Amino acid sequence: IYESLYHEEANSLLTGTAGEMFDAIDFLKQADPEQYQPAEGVNYGPVNNFNYDESVGRALLQIAQLIKANIGLQVAFVDVRSGWDTHQGEAFRLPPLLQQLGQALAAFHRDLGDRMEDVVVLTMSEFGRTARENGNGGTDHGHANVMFVLGGAVKGGKVYGKWPGLEREQLNEDRDLGLTTDFRDVFAEVLVGHLGCENPEVVFPGYSIDPTRFKGVV
Repeated sequence: IYESLYHEEANSLLTGTAGEMFDAIDFLKQADPEQYQPAEGVNYGPVNNFNYDESVGRALLQIAQLIKANIGLQVAFVDVRSGWDTHQGEAFRLPPLLQQLGQALAAFHRDLGDRMEDVVVLTMSEFGRTARENGNGGTDHGHANVMFVLGGAVKGGKVYGKWPGLEREQLNEDRDLGLTTDFRDVFAEVLVGHLGCENPEVVFPGYSIDPTRFKGVV
């Protein structure tokens, strides 16, 4: 029913995009992601359940399958929601989450092989954590955080940006890591340098994209 509604939409751009989305859904149904076999020796971690904490491996596996199918995939998005809001017991809760994320990203990279030369992966969080531990052995909602960039076009092996420091006078509002790079500048650099986008402002309405703020990641 939703597919028929989109086909009746007068907006050709919306109709075309929706058509591509439904084509991808149909492909996944036909290809049966449960039967997909990654490259030899690749392990995405737990992928046979729908727990949000363990779904990043499943999601990246499905994206790898779509890339290998050569259906024209240009942008994909993975949302990992649960478990990262570590207000308490962070020393026990955070390491397994980071392990799952790291294992899934490494598996994705190995699974794609040479195709990774044409792929860039960005990670980001909608909020950071406080610089100091709270009374419950965790951290509260914070300001700045780190982004990871992975891919063939990436000039990796280093940390980009400025380190603001952890001294009290260097923290934002005496509690958070200081923000030094706007996440939109990182995304814009990938849009321009990797995807060849000539007008990245349309992706971030109201935000002025300035190439002089690009860090040289790609």
